[in-house]
Amino acid sequence: MNSKNPAVDEYLDEGCGRCDKVGTLDCKVNTWRDGLVELRKVVLATPLIEDRKWGSPCYTYNGQNVVMIGAFKTNYVLSFMKGALLKDEHKLLVAPGENTQSGRVIRFTDAARVVDLAPVLKNYILEAIDVEKAGLRVDFKTADDYPLPYELQQAMDVDSALKDAFFALTPGRQRSYIIHIDGAKQAKTREARVEKCRDKIFDGKGFNEY
Repeated sequence: MNSKNPAVDEYLDEGCGRCDKVGTLDCKVNTWRDGLVELRKVVLATPLIEDRKWGSPCYTYNGQNVVMIGAFKTNYVLSFMKGALLKDEHKLLVAPGENTQSGRVIRFTDAARVVDLAPVLKNYILEAIDVEKAGLRVDFKTADDYPLPYELQQAMDVDSALKDAFFALTPGRQRSYIIHIDGAKQAKTREARVEKCRDKIFDGKGFNEY
């Protein structure tokens, strides 16, 4: 078993520290501590190195992030950074968001399931390590793979400055606006989102940047 990282001990004792509930009974880590401890045992039984990044336990191979453990309000997860490349023979992996391209998670709500699945989880992790060893990469969609929402195209057709600013953005930033705007069901809402995003586009920022 690999050595435990004291920073992860602190995580399990106090929480991730990203909200004011750290160290309290209301902390999400406290809610799922037993299951998180069991997940940690599984990961530490592999060649991965234990670290802590973004407040949560992160496990690396040759400096590359492979899996993470995280706690949420309604569940806790084992996250695979390149989960989309795994075979997923047991159909356990799910995308954490509808637009997630690479990462996949296995969700849990009780420690007993982690214990029952421990051999399977270990095999998934070992496969993820093999993916990393082989240097495999997810074939990410680019902004060109997403059609522009009609309302955004219409706004750019009448405002060349907006068009220039949008296409000066990085592909990832372009994609963030396309996904956000196109996610509205009604045309009126999509138009409103275009207007609300206008200033940030001119500032050269992505939708999720502040």
